[in-house]
Amino acid sequence: MNNEDLVGRILKSVFFKTATKKAGKYAGTGLAVLELLREALIKAKDIAKNENKGIGQVLAERITTLSRMVKAYATGQYRIIPWATILKVIAGLIYFISPIDLIPDFLPLVGLSDDLALVMWLFTSLKTDIDNFIAWEKGELIPE
Repeated sequence: MNNEDLVGRILKSVFFKTATKKAGKYAGTGLAVLELLREALIKAKDIAKNENKGIGQVLAERITTLSRMVKAYATGQYRIIPWATILKVIAGLIYFISPIDLIPDFLPLVGLSDDLALVMWLFTSLKTDIDNFIAWEKGELIPE
């Protein structure tokens, strides 16, 4: 199964649909979103430490960037991002932290493939928003 097929199956899965429904609730409460970010960062760091170092490191870096972006939005520091983008990222993080999803995380070798595919899809589909956020962090983009 190629990456596009896997992402398509993830996006159509009951697991991602449930995560998407929860995303709005998380986004509405600062503490819930901060706890989600904490859990996602812990899982990403554990993966980077215990799994395939190269893939785990990429996954951890991507999750860290997404988490910084959502945190900056939630704290009001960075608001020049579409609400739909924030909801997609939060849904993706909810899916990521769930051990039971399309491919359960406890399955050796393949358990994290759906998580990695979803995070890579988020980075591809939200490229402009993520690039703008990174530019803002570097002081290269001034919020309007």
